[in-house]
Amino acid sequence: MKGPDPEPSILAIRGLTVRFGLPRRFALGRSARLAAGAFTALDGIDLRVPRGGILGLVGESGSGKSTAARAILRLLRTDAGEILFDRSREGAPSWVDLARLGGEALRRIRRDVQMVFQDPYSSLDPRQTVGSIIAEPLWIFRAGSARHIRARVEALLAEVGLDPWALRRYPHEFSGGQRQRIGIARALAPDPRLLVCDEPVSALDVSIQGQIVNLLLEQQERRGLSMLFISHDLSLVRRIASRLSVIYRGRIVEEGPSESVFAAPAHPYTRALLEAASIPAGAEDACRLPGSGSVDAIQSSGWRGGCAFAPRCGFVEDRCRREAPGLEALSGRPEHRAACFLIAES
Repeated sequence: MKGPDPEPSILAIRGLTVRFGLPRRFALGRSARLAAGAFTALDGIDLRVPRGGILGLVGESGSGKSTAARAILRLLRTDAGEILFDRSREGAPSWVDLARLGGEALRRIRRDVQMVFQDPYSSLDPRQTVGSIIAEPLWIFRAGSARHIRARVEALLAEVGLDPWALRRYPHEFSGGQRQRIGIARALAPDPRLLVCDEPVSALDVSIQGQIVNLLLEQQERRGLSMLFISHDLSLVRRIASRLSVIYRGRIVEEGPSESVFAAPAHPYTRALLEAASIPAGAEDACRLPGSGSVDAIQSSGWRGGCAFAPRCGFVEDRCRREAPGLEALSGRPEHRAACFLIAES
């Protein structure tokens, strides 16, 4: 399979679509009229994770960030599109479409693609000891003898900043930050090449978030990991990501090098997110995006217009309600693209 981009990438998503359906017999009230059709959570998105780099995926709640993460890991069924993963460790790319893999072939690829979940409380089995949680992927992938696996688990605990005594403890005996360290150790156990981090610090105290982010960055640099980092914290993503994609209602509305997007955002939604992020705490009223209505309200209203952001955009025109703009390169910045008719007209 031919590589999807001239720039080295480890993951390239093309036209990924995920729909969720609701049987009519379970629908109540206003949702009854939507039950006949499926709700589109991802609407043909394209993403590219640079090899050895970090792609930040940002957007407000309900935009489709976690759906994208779970679709990449094949934890959700996809309806259309490709999830191209370069399984070669060196030399010429060797692309495989994860969306079309199954059985043993998919199991082998899972060793190279691992996930750090958002909630460190629910992502760990409370009935297993920490040692067995971290060792489980090593047993699945037959990483060696029992002695070798135990030594590997102890080494992983040390790498994430936990003492060897944690082996025999259970998840409920640890704090949230410690549990996330355990989750990271489990994800690193099979020596993956791509780490998908779905809001890995959002459920943690602010004082702990920096520690976990530093741990991920240390491991990323030490192992040469590629990373998809999903977050709603723009300041955090700006700090760690080399590339940025902005998602709204299941569509990518802007993408490009992080420095370019943060310095000169082109899409009205991206600009609104950045403006809201710069407003100090206590000024929540000023953080409202242009237009009216939340993402959930617009989705439940059955909006099926052109541009996904049209119902909330302060620059909306009739064309925006009829047509869906594609991603267009900005003048003088070919790597920076935005899905807005204002780009083509400027």
